[in-house]
Amino acid sequence: MSTFYAILFIVATLVLVVGVARRVYLYYKVPAPLKIPTTPAPVTRAGVVLRMFREVVFFESLFKATKWTWLFGWMFHIGLALVLVRHLRYFMDDDNVFWPLVELIQPFGVYAGFAMVLGLLGLLGRRILVDRVRYISAPSDYAMLLLLIGIGAIGLAIKFIFRTDIVAVKSFFDGLWVFDWQDLPMDAPLLIHLGLVAILFLIFPVSKLLHAPGIFFSPSRNQVDNPREVRHVADWARKLEE
Repeated sequence: MSTFYAILFIVATLVLVVGVARRVYLYYKVPAPLKIPTTPAPVTRAGVVLRMFREVVFFESLFKATKWTWLFGWMFHIGLALVLVRHLRYFMDDDNVFWPLVELIQPFGVYAGFAMVLGLLGLLGRRILVDRVRYISAPSDYAMLLLLIGIGAIGLAIKFIFRTDIVAVKSFFDGLWVFDWQDLPMDAPLLIHLGLVAILFLIFPVSKLLHAPGIFFSPSRNQVDNPREVRHVADWARKLEE
């Protein structure tokens, strides 16, 4: 079973990294023939950077649209960010330059797990209870929310109810870096948790979760509002002109 999970995570990580890298490359190559920033939009590149920062960190446009969705979405994403930083302890040693940050995050990451699951439950309730959202929701939307809820809820259960050998888990993942596979604790909650994470890795490059890198390539957000001052010509059109 340890060998199976070792191979599974190596394959899933490769799929995640290569798949996301390919998608980002495709996003980068897609032409943007029109100047279409959502107004009011910044008129300088520095303003665009600031706008993207507010959008990525604070979900500014979502806050203006609907406060409840913003609250649940922000709880989930911030909680997920802290949980991910907390989990870095399984992949690095205490002599790493980033270890003080990881150590500082540890107590906050635990409570962030609760915020993450609560945010996901709120987003799931929104899809079920709000008519206009339920109408446009596909089965994959529910599946992704349930998958993330399962990962978060089982992770919290492992922390507070079904204790496992954390040292052995760390040794297992440290061994993956150098193909020195160590034994993984055979605790059912841990195996289910890791299995769901591997599934998330595998489907991430073909799911709607690609909005994470995709937001940086959105022309309605990353363009400067200067159509009067500068003529916007897409790269493919510029080559035709030449």
